[in-house]
Amino acid sequence: MSTTPELVFQTVNPYTGEVVESYPVMNRRDIVERSERAEKMFAYWRQQPMEDRARCFLNLSTLLRENTDKLALLITREMGKHISEARAEIEKCAWTCAYFAKEGPAMLAEISVITEYSNKIVFDPIGAVLAVMPWNFPFWQVFRYAVPALLAGNVTMLKHAPTVCGCALAIEALFRKAGFPEGVFQVLIIGVSDVEFAIRQPIVQGITLTGSETAGSKVASIAGRYIKKTVLELGGSDPIVVLDDADIGKAAKVAVQSRMMNAGQSCICGKRFLVTRHIADDFTAAVLEEVKKIGQGDPLSQHTQMGPMARIDLADNLERQMRRSIERGAAIAWGGQRSGCNFQPTLLLNGQANMPVFNEETFGPLASIFVSRTENELIKRANSTNYGLGASIWSKDTEHAVQVARKIEAGAVFINAMVKSDPRLPFGGIKLSGYGRELSEIGLKEFCNIKTISVAG
Repeated sequence: MSTTPELVFQTVNPYTGEVVESYPVMNRRDIVERSERAEKMFAYWRQQPMEDRARCFLNLSTLLRENTDKLALLITREMGKHISEARAEIEKCAWTCAYFAKEGPAMLAEISVITEYSNKIVFDPIGAVLAVMPWNFPFWQVFRYAVPALLAGNVTMLKHAPTVCGCALAIEALFRKAGFPEGVFQVLIIGVSDVEFAIRQPIVQGITLTGSETAGSKVASIAGRYIKKTVLELGGSDPIVVLDDADIGKAAKVAVQSRMMNAGQSCICGKRFLVTRHIADDFTAAVLEEVKKIGQGDPLSQHTQMGPMARIDLADNLERQMRRSIERGAAIAWGGQRSGCNFQPTLLLNGQANMPVFNEETFGPLASIFVSRTENELIKRANSTNYGLGASIWSKDTEHAVQVARKIEAGAVFINAMVKSDPRLPFGGIKLSGYGRELSEIGLKEFCNIKTISVAG
């Protein structure tokens, strides 16, 4: 890795193209200083009563709700998310803070086990968790890992995506205002060239990354070299499996919502719509009707439902994937036009397994329908991917749908509903979608030393 950092990061409004702000990039001396501060604070924070840590999260939940409009506007300006979705993102963060403040302490309570000894299983923090986070949910991705990690007594350093530096610093300020001591939550404005240096810091004992499989592989390799725990939440190519007895209208409506939320820039968007030929025409007509309703444009306007994609290079890549799929036989039923970051909601038909829209992650507002002959073929196609993050199944026979769900290779399967993360449920994937879990009691303990204490006599 290069040791020369970039000098400045710029955040750019993807809808207008205007520079929002510039941020100086930290050097390695800054990383060392923040690591030393984290080490000192860890010794203090881990000793604080659980109820005091929980109280800070209740304060944080209140602050998020009091500042929703201001924070949502920052999100929209930096990465283009529609303002209504940005507000919902802030609310989800507030909910998660309140949920773990209330339920987390009981989850972390020691467990007694009687053998020939008297045994206790305790959940100790491990140190600093270094987070490498993406731009697509600039608040939620951070809160999803940070709330459980800090409640457990860890501290954290956040290396956020360069395009959302303002969001990163706003989150840091919120933590301080909520009563978290300085050093519990710190931001590192650094480039990828200094990530390994940050991982090497002795206080860093865990690394969590949300991003591409390429980034995950590199970070996991570095962490493995230094024997440090990792949790990876990577890409997805989630299938939406519509069985013959499904409520086609509802399935189509939710499928389009799933695909187009956040301008299609979500790991758990439903990206491949899988149906049998028996219902293909009806489902296609229903999906097309829903896609046509989506107004794309100014993310601050109440007359639109979808903003721009976050960066020009992302829109370029999605257009290439669409064009290559068309060259292999796909047909545009709606959309297909773009101007800069503004990518029209698009529906492709005649999808086949040799197309990028099937075998690659498409990160943008591009939906594709794939028609199979039988239910068994649907299941096979759903699993014919290197990813395994989420999936949804649509059927009026929920008992049968559960049987199908057990055959799907994914970290979460939702029946007759959109796949979504929830602080009460574990979240994560398999295969190239990563490993480890966030949220719920399982995610709360990912960065804990699960220690056995045995007493004889």
